[in-house]
Amino acid sequence: MRKIAALFLSGSLLFAASIKEIYYKSYDYEKMGAYKEAIKVLLPLYEKYPKGYTLNLRLGWLFYLNKNYNNAIDHYKKASMILPTSLEPKLGLAMVYLSAKRYKAAKNAALSVIHTDYYNYYGNSYLAKALLGLKKFEDAKQVAQKMLTLYPTDILFLTLLARSYKGIDPKKAKKIYEEILILDPNNVEAKEQVK
Repeated sequence: MRKIAALFLSGSLLFAASIKEIYYKSYDYEKMGAYKEAIKVLLPLYEKYPKGYTLNLRLGWLFYLNKNYNNAIDHYKKASMILPTSLEPKLGLAMVYLSAKRYKAAKNAALSVIHTDYYNYYGNSYLAKALLGLKKFEDAKQVAQKMLTLYPTDILFLTLLARSYKGIDPKKAKKIYEEILILDPNNVEAKEQVK
């Protein structure tokens, strides 16, 4: 009985080691910017574990980096179905939808995060960006202001606030960009807008 248990354990350890090696290869390819190869290394593992949360999350990320947004969305949705309370795949979806300029879907994904975590930094930044994409400047402004109560000198939310004001009050937007330059003198967007 001990021999069988030892054999089983050693097999599990070998299998766990090979999974680790597969992930490490994928990380190495990602570092080199070889996203297709990073994905390809994981596909045999995905065939064995199509319901693996971490695996779907990782594939979602890699497909996003490779600008294959439809596959990224599929994997983030699968990860979200596997662990419905997790915020990671919902944030991934919002990020992908923004990159694909699918602003309404990005807004909904970001709102699903904010319903769970009202002050989630990334969820609120994605929501404000989606609202700007939808040209809902007043709503985007409110999201940026909400977050600036927590992070008053945060460059990202100050920039989102300035972009919101560009659609409401361009003079006010320029003043915010001037404030950004005090905090971040090399900020390219603020320099362009102040000119």
